Amino acid sequence: MIGKLSGQIDSIGQDHAIVDVAGVGYLVHCPTSTLSRLQAGAAVSLMIETRITDETIKLYGFFSVEEREWFRLLQTVQNVGARVALSVLSTLSSRELERALALGDKAVIGRAQGVGPKLATRIVTELKDKAPSMMARGGGDGAAHALAAKPAGPEADALSALVKLGYSQSQAAEAVARAVRELGEGTGADVLIRESLRAMGR
Repeated sequence: MIGKLSGQIDSIGQDHAIVDVAGVGYLVHCPTSTLSRLQAGAAVSLMIETRITDETIKLYGFFSVEEREWFRLLQTVQNVGARVALSVLSTLSSRELERALALGDKAVIGRAQGVGPKLATRIVTELKDKAPSMMARGGGDGAAHALAAKPAGPEADALSALVKLGYSQSQAAEAVARAVRELGEGTGADVLIRESLRAMGR
């Protein structure tokens, strides 16, 4: 299984790029967010998801491990295959997807080509509880990890996730503290994240 490719961009297509690795050209399907950062002739290193079927072997490439994890997670939803998962990641950045799932925003998910209202609802329903753990994983900036060392448990996870979404330390800390006051200590990270995002979006 191929997990990573490092080489030179040979050419770029509408939904793929060919990566030249020591003279061998690998056709890699990528979301628009990744393709837009590629340039023919430039060096590149992509995280790869390999899919093998009876008929084909397909490679899917992403600039970050986080994007690849979202690609995998999206496909755990019924009727979401690789094509739809790439469409979602082409339409929404990881942070936009995280926020949409945390808020249960079906309309934002439905902006992706091939995602109708029913499928958007299914994606939000099945992934909303998994989004907080994805948001609190590694891959955020140093501030997120530094913040996580101060509070503990669900508060730390919620704080880390909000900072990773782009909110400042003070904004995130204030929003989480307010959510804890309103909902009580021991509230789960996913609930804290949703309440904090709602409060900051008012």
